[in-house]
Amino acid sequence: MFQAETFDPDTIGRELTWAADLGLNSIRLFLHDLLWRTDDTFLDRVEHVLELADAVGIGVMPVLFDGVWNPVPHLGDQGRPRPGVHNSMWVQSPGAAVIRDPSRWEQLHEYVDAVLARFGDDPRVQVWDLFNEPDNPNGFTYPAIELADKRSAVTPLVEAVFDWATEADPSQPLTVGIWIGVHGRPERVSRLNRISLARSDVLSFHSYRRRAPVRRAVAHLARYERPLLCTEWLARSSGSTVDLLEGFAQLGVGAYAWGLVSGRTQTIHPWTSWARPGRGEPDPWFHDLLRSDGSPYDTQEVGLLRRVTGA
Repeated sequence: MFQAETFDPDTIGRELTWAADLGLNSIRLFLHDLLWRTDDTFLDRVEHVLELADAVGIGVMPVLFDGVWNPVPHLGDQGRPRPGVHNSMWVQSPGAAVIRDPSRWEQLHEYVDAVLARFGDDPRVQVWDLFNEPDNPNGFTYPAIELADKRSAVTPLVEAVFDWATEADPSQPLTVGIWIGVHGRPERVSRLNRISLARSDVLSFHSYRRRAPVRRAVAHLARYERPLLCTEWLARSSGSTVDLLEGFAQLGVGAYAWGLVSGRTQTIHPWTSWARPGRGEPDPWFHDLLRSDGSPYDTQEVGLLRRVTGA
């Protein structure tokens, strides 16, 4: 969305207005290092999105890097989504080639420094999500081109990103979300999880499970005595349904549903659509809350959202 040729502030502003109408007060905003390296106006477009969000009372959690989906990102025309396939065009940042080559990490350091220098004291930015699911193996989507040893390769990079962001000293908190082992004892899963738990100012996690496992995750993470954010949830056919928002509110956990408006990401289709592409509209939708015209997928869900958020 941030390439100059496809940047669409009218659509972004319209959808942010719909989000505010539901009582939502924060969004995650995925950035990309390739754009910063090749386009001097990239951060101006980020600024524009911050302005649009602030105008409707919504704060922003920028995501600097992302380890999910296509590990070979490129600039230019991204092509068209594969019909009926969940997130068929999403690309990682920085991607496999850079992760496995530490000699190229200095360019990532410069990117982190530049973004935090510009927005590190900006009140419209609420928290920095430094790296989304850095060790996601993407085993059922890109097994032929993803790093076979991804966790061991990316762990020192995540540690370096924490170092760079800490040195930049933004006024906002830092986090890297836990997504593997979150419903048990995530610190036992990997050194990467232990780094994230030790160095995050606020603890963030992903859960696409039912209410009971979510409560177990929250109870365990609460022992770290830091604020909690569930930065990904809502997968209806997996049992992660909109009514979980009531539980998050009762537990004092901030919650970011995956997806607002059904669109090119096609995340109304489940992850399994990579093996079996969907035909037509699935029942139920996997992610997302609104149709492309802003009308709700489910009016009862929207009513619950507004009741919990006080909209």
